[in-house]
Amino acid sequence: MDKVLLKDLRKQDKYTKFFSDWAKQEFKAHPNEKKLIENLEVLSQNIGMREGLVIACFDYRNLSLAFFTGEVESLTGYPESVFRKKGMEAAFTMIHEEDRAELFRFQKIVFEAFHQLTLQQRHSFEFSYTTRWVHRTTREVIWVMGKVRPYLIDEKGNFAMDLHIIVQLLTPPKEKGYDWTYSYTKEDGTRVLVSKNSPDRRQIKLTKKEKEIIKMILEGLGSKEIGESMNISINTVSTHRKNILRKLGAKSTAEMVKIIASYDF
Repeated sequence: MDKVLLKDLRKQDKYTKFFSDWAKQEFKAHPNEKKLIENLEVLSQNIGMREGLVIACFDYRNLSLAFFTGEVESLTGYPESVFRKKGMEAAFTMIHEEDRAELFRFQKIVFEAFHQLTLQQRHSFEFSYTTRWVHRTTREVIWVMGKVRPYLIDEKGNFAMDLHIIVQLLTPPKEKGYDWTYSYTKEDGTRVLVSKNSPDRRQIKLTKKEKEIIKMILEGLGSKEIGESMNISINTVSTHRKNILRKLGAKSTAEMVKIIASYDF
């Protein structure tokens, strides 16, 4: 069955064509490339490869998967051998067909946005997405959320490899389709965020205390626990939460969490 699937994937090559601009970058060799891949192996072991978690690394020089964890097979139904031999093509084959158009539109947005940045800004660049995978055999639809950042930027500033940390969502998101955001940090420390529903660049400045509260919210702490930890009242915590929502343009805590998935606090 693997040979039949590989044969079909070799015939189509219809998804990697959308990434032709990435492969045309004039790449320079990176002296630490081997060590970077080894670090991914260590990372995957340290986090225990819990259920519903995937680590993957796309190589844009040859449009392949430079690294991925075995967890992807149980989630998608595609054998590891297929990903190793036909990585990127296999990865996009499992994306829900209704999500593909926006995915390919977004990759063009990412490519153009990244290459407009300074080298310093490129190293702070991140993006996130939610999408649907379709299991190869059961046809079950699985919602996932990925957080991505450049893993290898060569000496010329080219985006050579990325790193995806992907988690399975236990409940479908509010946005019923491919959703995305990207962000980067300017030289003055201002974080710039662009999202699918807010295509204009928004500069967001959060206070040190607001960043602390966001970290605690992401750790699952409630307002009472946050107040006790920071030695402030629940009402003060509530005020900070409202200010955070306003600055991020979020209508709820759930939406706030999705937006700040693109941030590195």
